[in-house]
Amino acid sequence: MSTSYVERMAVEIDGEGEAVLMIHGLGGTSNFWTPLMPALARYRTIRPDLPGAGRSHRVQGPLSIDGYVRALMRVCGAARVERAHVVAHSMGCIIAFHLAALEPRLVRSLALFGPLTAPPDVNRAPIRARAEKARAEREAGMQAIADATVLSGTSAETRRMRPVAVAAVRESVMRQCHDGYARSCDALSEAMSADLAKIACPVLLVTGDEDAVAPPQSVRSIAERVASAQTEVLARCGHWTVYEKPEECGTLLGRFLARRT
Repeated sequence: MSTSYVERMAVEIDGEGEAVLMIHGLGGTSNFWTPLMPALARYRTIRPDLPGAGRSHRVQGPLSIDGYVRALMRVCGAARVERAHVVAHSMGCIIAFHLAALEPRLVRSLALFGPLTAPPDVNRAPIRARAEKARAEREAGMQAIADATVLSGTSAETRRMRPVAVAAVRESVMRQCHDGYARSCDALSEAMSADLAKIACPVLLVTGDEDAVAPPQSVRSIAERVASAQTEVLARCGHWTVYEKPEECGTLLGRFLARRT
């Protein structure tokens, strides 16, 4: 594994083979994808910390979905990637949809966990309020946000039976830079849907039956708007799918990619 920096973005690159670009969500980092790495042993994985997140928190000016897309295109350019399977989670799925619509020649397939195309309008104000909490309360605010994320974002079974998954979610959010996280929330609160009619590549949509961010009925609605999509719903799983159900997610991803190799 090697770590490089592309315009202040920390990017981990590992393995050989077809390229897989992995885009984490709000409160995540490249470490979110660690449970899936055994399923990707035959691939070259490119895992950035998005601007504002993890080791890439030192950013200037506002963040936006368009800015994330352009940053990922520069990462692909620096890594000499012309075609890639794209794997994403949560807010990363919004970015992935835009990337696939804008650069269809780059994106071979989409495997999306906890997918959404944009926040529901009713959720935009709470996301902005979360940004203000992070700015005003700094580290203490991030700890409170992390605890709230565990409560609202994971399943009852995960909270009761999977303490390592709970710890991973909490640590991922709690250790974010408060300013970078706030700017990421700003970007999410303003996000709009990509034109899904422009997406022709194969798409895998994976959600949990207890995912309040990407509930199954919403994910099935996305599938109806995409030309070639399949939907999988994991039982007793919340929004942090890869942490909550790593074996199931790895199996689904491995099978999906194997059919496209």
